[in-house]
Amino acid sequence: MKKIRIKNEEITKLLDAEVVLFPKYTTQLINLANQNAQGTRPEVVGQMSDLIQEFKGRRIREWEEWYLSQHPEAIEKAKTKILLMMENFKKVITLIDAEMIEAWVRDLVIVKTFVGLKFQEAILRHIASSVEKSYRLAKPEEEARGIDGYIGGTPISIKPQSYESKQMLPESIDIRIIYYEKVKDGINIFFEEF
Repeated sequence: MKKIRIKNEEITKLLDAEVVLFPKYTTQLINLANQNAQGTRPEVVGQMSDLIQEFKGRRIREWEEWYLSQHPEAIEKAKTKILLMMENFKKVITLIDAEMIEAWVRDLVIVKTFVGLKFQEAILRHIASSVEKSYRLAKPEEEARGIDGYIGGTPISIKPQSYESKQMLPESIDIRIIYYEKVKDGINIFFEEF
């Protein structure tokens, strides 16, 4: 079996699109500003996957003309949102020094790693407190049986919410399961009442 790779630049040329070159690091910064500003969200520029399906032309110039007729202000709105965020970046970038970078690395490596990997205890503690019961983490031999901890005397397994939808799982857990979902600002927890 033969394997071929077509690089993005070549795909762009094959589709007769203009290759735009940007100075080093600029696209990463613009991308970051866009993520924060949400400048190219569907509510600003339209749902691109749907729009490209609606488009009946074959050439990039036809696409540009068609798209701009559908969303005449989208490029300007997106640009403005991203530019405002870039201005915010410019204001704070001068504040970043060796001390701040060290604090950021320490927070990532020490604090966020610990919290991110040890959040099961936080879930047990939070639920136990809300139902006015004690909790404890599982011992190694209990962990081997799929138990992550106990609330009161009830054995608990803590699983990601996606675990619920997996049909053919090799293990069978006959204990109460607490599901969690990591979200931007914390964890959503799903469980049956105690």
